Formats: sequence, C-alpha cells, structure tokens
Amino acid sequence: MPNKGLTPAQIEFLRSFDTPTVCNVIELYRLRPQTAGYMDARIACCYPNLPPMIGYAATATFRAAAAPLDGAQYGSLDEQIKRFDELPGPPVVVFQDLDSPSVAATFGEVMCTSYQSFGAAGLITSGAGRDVEQVGSLEFPVFCDKLICSHGYPHIVDVHVPVHVGGLAVSPGVLLHGDANGVTDIPAEIATEVGPVCEEFCACEDILLDYCRSGRVTPSGYAEARAELNAAVAKLGDRVRRKRSR
Repeated sequence: MPNKGLTPAQIEFLRSFDTPTVCNVIELYRLRPQTAGYMDARIACCYPNLPPMIGYAATATFRAAAAPLDGAQYGSLDEQIKRFDELPGPPVVVFQDLDSPSVAATFGEVMCTSYQSFGAAGLITSGAGRDVEQVGSLEFPVFCDKLICSHGYPHIVDVHVPVHVGGLAVSPGVLLHGDANGVTDIPAEIATEVGPVCEEFCACEDILLDYCRSGRVTPSGYAEARAELNAAVAKLGDRVRRKRSR
C-alpha cells in the first residue's frame, strides 16, 4: 500500500497557488539552499494557461535512438501504469531521456491520454514532446525541453528509479508542483504545511501590492510599505521555523 500523502482537499488547495509562491514559502523553512529544489530553464511548460499541476513523481528512463533488443516499443508502459498505485496520490510522470541529445519525442497524444485516463496529473521529460495540438485539447500539463515530430524507436528502460531532470534529482514519490513558471519539489516534511503558509505569504505580499495599487504612492510611503512587507515575511518565517523545532 502507498504511504499516506496529502488529502484531495489539501492537493486542491495547493493547486490554488502558483509555483513561485510555493518556492517562496519553502524558502521560509531554510531546509535547503534557495538555488536548490527546482528544475532549471531547460524544462518548459507547454501550456502556460493551464492551472498548476501537483502530484507525486512516477519516474522512468527513456530511449529512442535505437530499437530495444526485444523490439517492443514502450515496452514498460503497462508496468509503469500499474505502479501508479504505489504512489500516495495523483501521479506526475517524470522521464529522464537517456539519449543525449534527444533524438525523438518522449510523449504524444496516445501516451498522455493513457496516463490521464489512469489519474495522472501531468508529465515532465528532460527530452522532447510532440502532438502539441492534440495534447493541448486534453488540458493535460506537460513540461519538456523541446519538440520533435517523430517518436524514433521509443522504449521505457526502467520505471520507479531515481532520475535527473532539468538539474533536479527526482526520486519516485516526490511531491511536485509546476505551472507556467517551472517545476519545484516540495519536501515531504513540510508538505501539509505549505498550502496554509502560502495563503499567509500572499497576505504579506498584499501589504505592498495594495499600496502600489492605491493610486496614492510616494517614495517614502513605498519604502514604509516594503519594510512592513519584509517584517511580516520575517515574522512568518520565524513562526514556521519555531513550530518545526518544537
């Protein structure tokens, strides 16, 4: 049986916040450097108008440069889907393309439709995609490095193994959050706290944003509002760290 993850309500609440806000909140906990825990610019969102994606990494490695010895295209796809049940919540399929450079597309309409029908929340690959119009009609979030029109000799090499995608090491079951801005992981030890703290963080930002939107701005007033924002964020950070240290 899978380990307990976030409840459906907690997942939907986290989906209401953008990925940069999630990153800002993770920083408050000081669990890792502020330059760690997210994918780099090689991994781009194909459909930036979709709402945020959140789910647990269903990892796999992929090749397309040469036919597998048994000749079976996508040979481990059935096994990959079966192992979705090992995850504590909705899967996010995460592929590391072992071909360097990528020679063909990792995903297209058929694969994305298959994953979506089994409850997947999205797909990320360090390689390429295709069928952008058809996949777009599914409203299925996908992130990739490029587009290539052919699938070459596609085969899934291993499933549920550690992978490296966009500069980020991803283990099976890691909680991922992604949107038009990119993809971050959420440390398991704070996963249940991030959503509520995101709400508080947004309230802190509103101190400055509301001032800027007031139509009555001055340099001195702006400096005061910015100082109030910084103090509120510092106070929030102190509180969440104290809570964890108890």
